[in-house]
Amino acid sequence: MGPREARWWRPLENGKLLCTLCPRLCEIPAGKAGFCFIRKNEGGRLLTLGYGKSTGFAVDPIEKKPLNHFLPGAGVLSFGTAGCNLGCKFCQNWDISKARIDSRRSEEGSPEDVVRLALRSGSAGIAYTYNDPVIWAEYAIDIARLARGAGLKNVLVTAGYVTPEARGELYEFIDAVNVDLKAFTEDFYRHVTLSHLEPVKDTLVWLKRETRVWLEITTLLIPGKNDSDAEIEAECGWIVSALGPDVPLHFTAFHPDYQMTDLPRTPAATLRRAREIAMRAGIRFCYVGNVHDAEGQTTFCPACATRLIRRDWHAVVSYRLDGNSCPECGAAIPGVFPPGPHDEDEIRTAGNRSRVSLDP
Repeated sequence: MGPREARWWRPLENGKLLCTLCPRLCEIPAGKAGFCFIRKNEGGRLLTLGYGKSTGFAVDPIEKKPLNHFLPGAGVLSFGTAGCNLGCKFCQNWDISKARIDSRRSEEGSPEDVVRLALRSGSAGIAYTYNDPVIWAEYAIDIARLARGAGLKNVLVTAGYVTPEARGELYEFIDAVNVDLKAFTEDFYRHVTLSHLEPVKDTLVWLKRETRVWLEITTLLIPGKNDSDAEIEAECGWIVSALGPDVPLHFTAFHPDYQMTDLPRTPAATLRRAREIAMRAGIRFCYVGNVHDAEGQTTFCPACATRLIRRDWHAVVSYRLDGNSCPECGAAIPGVFPPGPHDEDEIRTAGNRSRVSLDP
């Protein structure tokens, strides 16, 4: 499939085009692409080069997104394109996010093709992920609209760096989102991600207050960069006051990659400490990831402490919810869960990724 005309742009008097999709607001000269690599000024029109081009498809457990309170145990068709609108020096998917679309061997498919693949693979939905789907919003929106009509769920995994102008359309057909809150200081965002913190906070507040999209948050803790007690306390306090105590928060472990190969891996003790800080701050559901931690990956009833969902990495190994209620005390657990009581084998998943292709 060829490039498509993009949405969210306008011409400037100097011959450049202003892209208004994300807060970067790139002014793009003729023949050039924006920071993300895949939105290009061609003949006075802004084109999206990523439309219909994927860097590959896989069926992932939804816990890998990570989403722990949205259809536990479900498999979701997951894919992304090339490019990104952030410049994270620690990027764990840099071979995709820092690539130009013409430098990646892409698998081409229409929105209809992607929805058919999701149905053929037995997936519960589609996850727009790996790089940031904000930059290929046109493609994601067209797929999500068809997926909704086919009875599939739509999941967005994003840094939340999108303008108020574009976000309404981007999230119109989205059912759940995990937002990467990279850190909780402007200094980190400016120097380590080449972006800004306030637009991300604004997106999070908008999602919680103005939409019905299920929201979870992930923060990758990097030793010496964003893992101090003070910063974690500030982040957790803001989440409770601005978003409420029921938004699940995931702290995940960094591994040396891209332009941060000189730093150590995040110790498991750091993640446990962060989880303790979060729970003291009032966050009722806090998880750890990228390390093996049975307690930190378990969903507990906040009223009676019953173990409701036990996980082993991304696999659900025990499931005790009755709809969205604790079977012991009846407390409501926020999230989107299968209705009614279940035999545990109906929910359990192996937690493995399987590659799939658009070719039958």
